[in-house]
Amino acid sequence: MSERVERNGNLAALAAAVLQPGFVGTVPPAWICRWLGDGLGSVVLFSRNVVDPGQVAALTAALRAERPDVIVAIDEEAGDVTRIESGRGSSRPGNLALGAVDDPALTEEVARDLGEELAAAGITLNYAPDVDVNSNPDNPVIGVRSFGAEPSLVARHTTAWVRGLQAGGVAACAKHFPGHGDTRVDSHHDLPRIVADRARLHAVELAPFRAAVAAGVQAVMTGHLLVPALDPDLPATLSGRILGGLLREEMGFEGVVVTDAVEMGAVADRYGFAGAAVRALAAGADAICVGGEHADEETARHLRDAIVDAVVAGELPEERLAEAAKRVGQLAAWTVAARTARPGTRAAAAGTGSTVGLTAARLAVRVTTAEATATTLPLTGPSHVVEFQPPHNIAIGSETPWGVAEPLTALVPGTTSVRYVEHSVPADPTVGATGRPLVLVVRDLHRHAWMRDAVDRALAARPDAVVVELGVPALVTGAVHVATHGATRAAGRAAAELLGGGAVSPGW
Repeated sequence: MSERVERNGNLAALAAAVLQPGFVGTVPPAWICRWLGDGLGSVVLFSRNVVDPGQVAALTAALRAERPDVIVAIDEEAGDVTRIESGRGSSRPGNLALGAVDDPALTEEVARDLGEELAAAGITLNYAPDVDVNSNPDNPVIGVRSFGAEPSLVARHTTAWVRGLQAGGVAACAKHFPGHGDTRVDSHHDLPRIVADRARLHAVELAPFRAAVAAGVQAVMTGHLLVPALDPDLPATLSGRILGGLLREEMGFEGVVVTDAVEMGAVADRYGFAGAAVRALAAGADAICVGGEHADEETARHLRDAIVDAVVAGELPEERLAEAAKRVGQLAAWTVAARTARPGTRAAAAGTGSTVGLTAARLAVRVTTAEATATTLPLTGPSHVVEFQPPHNIAIGSETPWGVAEPLTALVPGTTSVRYVEHSVPADPTVGATGRPLVLVVRDLHRHAWMRDAVDRALAARPDAVVVELGVPALVTGAVHVATHGATRAAGRAAAELLGGGAVSPGW
């Protein structure tokens, strides 16, 4: 009896070591502290855990008081998906903007700047960069999170981003393996199917992951994707052919394989939380991400106990679980060494943001003008800004502030604005713009029929209007079209400066 109890206790510690749970609150809850003492190896932070850099540093210090080598992860893409700056929007551009500039040295500098800031706050693993090749412009969940639609471009910026972030002292995590770019389905809700053949996969989707591995990326995140050319039956997260055969054996990756959140519909709806976690570990995953939506001790206990039960039942080899826990421990050791050798130095004061990020955002702006247009930039006098808000993208998390109206108002007092969602657009979207320059702000105009209809009506009434696209600029329309390649705070500010003909105050 005592041997069985001891074995189950050891298995429970190994199972806890491979979990990466989230939690609620701006200080560590008691259960997280208790679990860190019982073997929990990692936690993941979300925007709900972030107030400001000082608070995050205190939170991570409290976690390390319980376990000095705990891995503290965050999903910080430094673009539209931001956690560390979720209250105001990222002061750095996202991947699509960096790809548009196409200066790998600048990409590396932006990523290193971010790494230093995260390291200063005590964060050691970042679920970034997103290295998907966004070859499908109708993709509902990747879009501006990708460096672009061209594999070699994505690969070279993947290399730069990984090197920069890890030079800043934080482990990078390339996602979503083997590539979420060519989909029309959001894996938060359902299982995307990638229909490409193996030749196409190796030439396009896998190219940036090979670049990430060559650059020494410490972690790779799986995508909940069905790729029949690689495995006709199982999603990548649960596939030994994909995680073991392709990623480990063919591509030579030796770091930590972490799953995308196991509560996402693509796997949870088919296998359940626990079933997905056990199958992922058996397939070759090393760490189970959970807690974006279910951030409580009961969920963590359910997963831990299911893993233990699977080992006892012979469904999950104990050696595989031990191997996964060992890899997590190796990553923890890397993060400790990185913190010692390269402690974060860029602890940004609230409201100042990233200087290099703003520089990159300004460089990413592209202006397209129709022939014989009478509209010129900057605009003359206060404008009327109409912003069209698309449905919320769950990958962003809580709605992050975005737009052009606020920074343009700060630059040009007297500017007026209105924001519409699908069912609030009036028959005349230009109402309020009489006698003023009109600015129409959109996000992924090509993906939303209601938005295109509203913009078409506005341009019919006001052909001189300026269209500002904060998403993927797949549809260029209007006499003057401004593309920022992202909806970050830095992108909105860069657009406002172009429209207003000046520099927005750094305190904005």
